[in-house]
Amino acid sequence: MNQRAKGSHYEQMACSYLEEQGVQIAVCNFRCRQGEVDIIGFHQGYLVFVEVKYRATQTQGWAGEAVTFAKQRRICQVADYYRYRYGLGDSCPVRYDVVAIQGKGNDCLTWYQNAFPHIY
Repeated sequence: MNQRAKGSHYEQMACSYLEEQGVQIAVCNFRCRQGEVDIIGFHQGYLVFVEVKYRATQTQGWAGEAVTFAKQRRICQVADYYRYRYGLGDSCPVRYDVVAIQGKGNDCLTWYQNAFPHIY
């Protein structure tokens, strides 16, 4: 399985899990000039931007720690553009989540809600 197919597989796994938890998925793989966000949805009154990270083993580190400061800043830029494009404005509460998938199996997924603050 190539990298894109592998990424799509685990992003779909994360989408299914999030929907089971009550997240209403609006967009998967939203792309713009500022960058890309894996999943955008609504949960408990928040507009949620979700980054999905997968690691087969621990040799490359923990999946939950793989969202660097630079990646967080890029996600926030995409979030700002998304809110502007769809007229959601600053009054719409936003949350940044991470879904970390470490290894294989049914218990390998962890959802970190409010994983990082907005970075200007």
